[in-house]
Amino acid sequence: MLGSMSTPRKPPRKPLVLGISGGTGSGKTTIARAIVSELPQASVAYLQHDAYYRDRPDLAPEARAAVNYDHPESLETELLVAQLDELCRGKAVPSPLYDFVTHRRRLETTEVRSAPVIVVEGILIFADQRLRERFDIKIFVDTPADIRVLRRARRDIEQRGRTFEDVRRQYYATVRPMHEAFVEPTKYAADLILPEGGDRRVAIDLLVERLRRELRERGVAQG
Repeated sequence: MLGSMSTPRKPPRKPLVLGISGGTGSGKTTIARAIVSELPQASVAYLQHDAYYRDRPDLAPEARAAVNYDHPESLETELLVAQLDELCRGKAVPSPLYDFVTHRRRLETTEVRSAPVIVVEGILIFADQRLRERFDIKIFVDTPADIRVLRRARRDIEQRGRTFEDVRRQYYATVRPMHEAFVEPTKYAADLILPEGGDRRVAIDLLVERLRRELRERGVAQG
């Protein structure tokens, strides 16, 4: 009977996917985390491309340390794409964890649950067409090379057990040429470029308000 027929339920809306890229040491992780921290915890999922470096147990430690980690092939981007698709279908995924001291993936993973907003961050996320096609908003953090290299040197020495000579050698061998080949050109694929020296707080506030508006439209409580 027509009177007893229920109204068909609308399928859930696809999550809004935000990609944040920029060269190494550009400040993209800081910006990504600032945006994530401004949103209700259950409303946002956060993925870092760095977690998807390929595991190479077949290589000796010295050989693993010599891998070009600034080339797109060093990352298992196909896994990130597959897991991003699963999140967009409403499913949780076991995101890998990577140890930058040993250059190996850890045995354990971390569960990432689907959310209305998904933030993906990494230096090479715009270099892969499969990822670019999945981003609804693309942000590029544009920071001068001298600032970026100093930030990277400090991070690698303090957090990843590198020496200054290690950092210097890697920068000239792979970091700079790979940035010029694969990262810098993707700046022009971005919807918004955030320059170093600009008022990033204003940009972050505008992005957060855009995301909050999306959440309101979906009926997600703001807390």
